[in-house]
Amino acid sequence: MAETIHSGGCQCGAVRFQARGDDFLSSICHCRMCQKQTGGYFGAFATFKDDKVTWTRGEVSYFVSSSIAKRGFCKGCGTPLTYEWHGDGISLAIGAFDNPNLVAPNKQLDVAARIKSFDTLHELPVVEEAADFKEQQASLKNHQHPDHDTNTWPEE
Repeated sequence: MAETIHSGGCQCGAVRFQARGDDFLSSICHCRMCQKQTGGYFGAFATFKDDKVTWTRGEVSYFVSSSIAKRGFCKGCGTPLTYEWHGDGISLAIGAFDNPNLVAPNKQLDVAARIKSFDTLHELPVVEEAADFKEQQASLKNHQHPDHDTNTWPEE
């Protein structure tokens, strides 16, 4: 049986990856470093062994965030891509996968640092889309890489 291929990459398409197999750990981390890296409530990562991850396009740039870890990103568009430490594993940002539902988190880390409003996000009112929302979306020129591998990018 062939290994599952989980592909993904940055927003501009300059950096792409493949992670192979279904033997991975997946979590959200509430620590301040993950909050700062993503600019969000938490970092969401699926961790694959080093030999299961291949960079298929471009190169990752790094910020050394601590004495034991570095965080990878695309230097072109700024998309957060990895959390890497001194060990066997590359944590890939779940939102960077082409199908993030296939690597959904199953645990939370460092909940003591959780931003308090996280607990009530599900209570926020849902704003209905404007009647012409889909029409507006269809009329714009999207420069974001599609959620699948491409032979070249950007399109010509």
